[in-house]
Amino acid sequence: MASANDLITAHALRTALGRFTTGVTIVTCLDADGRPIGLTANSFNSLSLDPPLVLWSLRASSLSLPAFRAAAHFAVNVLAENQVDLSRRFASSEPEKFAEGVWSPGLGGAPMLTGSAAIFECERVDERAAGDHCLFIGQVRRLFEAPVPPLVFQSGHYHLLGEIL
Repeated sequence: MASANDLITAHALRTALGRFTTGVTIVTCLDADGRPIGLTANSFNSLSLDPPLVLWSLRASSLSLPAFRAAAHFAVNVLAENQVDLSRRFASSEPEKFAEGVWSPGLGGAPMLTGSAAIFECERVDERAAGDHCLFIGQVRRLFEAPVPPLVFQSGHYHLLGEIL
C-alpha cells in the first residue's frame, strides 16, 4: 500500500479510482450554432438536495469544452443497461453521434435520450477549473426516471447491475 509520501502517478490514480463503481451518462447541450453536443461521462454526482444541484467534470483539453461553457442548460442522461453501444458511440470521435438513439429537445434544447434510466435537465449555475478538468454545476429544473437497471462502469469495463441485496 502506498504511503502519503509516495509519488502518485496518473496511472496509479486512474487504476485506484477505477475500483469505484460509477454510473454512465451522456451529457448534452446545444452549441452556439444550435448543434447538439454530447459525450459519455462517468464523473456525474449529486451535490445538494436543497437547492437541487448536480455536478460533472470534463477534461480541459476536450473539444466540447467551449460548447458546455457557453450553454445555459445541459442534460445528464443516465444510461440504461441496454444503452452500452450509445455509451461507446458518445465516447468516440464519431462525427454523427446523434444519428443513433431517440432524442428529444429538453430545456434550452439540450438533447434528452429516450429509454434512459434517468434524465436531469439542468440550468448551469457555475463552472470552474479544477486541475486538468472543468467542473460544471447545474441546478436540476426537471427530472425523469424509469424503472430500468442503469449501466455501470468499473475498472475500465461496463457491468450489468445484477442482484439487489
